[in-house]
Amino acid sequence: MLKRATPPADAAVFSGLPIRTITSGSGSMNLAVHIHGDLSDATIPVLCLPGYLRNMADFAALPTALNRLPGQSLCFILIDLPGRGRSSRSPKNTAYSTLRDADCALDVLRALDVPRAIVLGEGHGGQVAMVMAARQPLAIAGAVLADAGPVTDSRGLVRTRTNFRHLSGLRGQQVVTEALRRIFATDYPDQTPARLDALADRLYVPGPRGRVQPLFDPKLIEQLERFEVDDVFEPQWPLFDALAHAPLMLVRTALTDQVRRATFDEMVRRRPDAALLTISGQGSPALLDGAAELGALSAFLRDICQPRPAVADEPD
Repeated sequence: MLKRATPPADAAVFSGLPIRTITSGSGSMNLAVHIHGDLSDATIPVLCLPGYLRNMADFAALPTALNRLPGQSLCFILIDLPGRGRSSRSPKNTAYSTLRDADCALDVLRALDVPRAIVLGEGHGGQVAMVMAARQPLAIAGAVLADAGPVTDSRGLVRTRTNFRHLSGLRGQQVVTEALRRIFATDYPDQTPARLDALADRLYVPGPRGRVQPLFDPKLIEQLERFEVDDVFEPQWPLFDALAHAPLMLVRTALTDQVRRATFDEMVRRRPDAALLTISGQGSPALLDGAAELGALSAFLRDICQPRPAVADEPD
């Protein structure tokens, strides 16, 4: 198992993502936060929460891409959840959890004096969004759940663990690069080797002696050891239903192993008003960089951030 080293702050993937540090809870957790745009009382920002092992680099290009579209001027808050990216690692005797991550995200909103936000959560980040809604409903102005639901597919957890174990045993830059390309090609089969390398750089950097260095705490992998591929988890539908008050967009990638199709279909049944987006040729996390995806996201966010003016009643 790799050591719990803090990733280099100058990793290339973080270029263009300057951060401020916000202390959460009792002061033991320092969270890396990047703000794109201007926070103001007149706007509702978009809070971006990445997947289980992932960091804010997954959303690095999204703010600029969306704000290039006509009529769009959004503010984004990007967070590295505890143990990921440039945020603090958890103390050795403290487990990572969705509940704790939700508390940290709410702490960030409070520290920034943001009463309401639209939460865009990928995978684990979407589950964090649901817990946030259960704990503080009025803080959620809307939600985008991408490959996220009230029950996680155990296949995705086991694959995450297996891939990490495999990478941890490799030596030599070329060997590691080829292994990473194979791993990421499973989710992005149509991408070029250069693009696969760029996607891998969001999670791993070269480490000492030809090994990889993860941009997350390996303890997150240790917490997956108890799961098996045929495990069936109890759905937490009350958490999903906690978003009932908020506009909702459901995104599903065709190749995901994070949320089963039956779970997604039940989410749609429970929220027939939700905007729906299916992305072909991709797994998790959704890249959210195509014209169709950006257009759908833009329309959903614009309806919340710029509500239509009320129509006056016609005189009798």
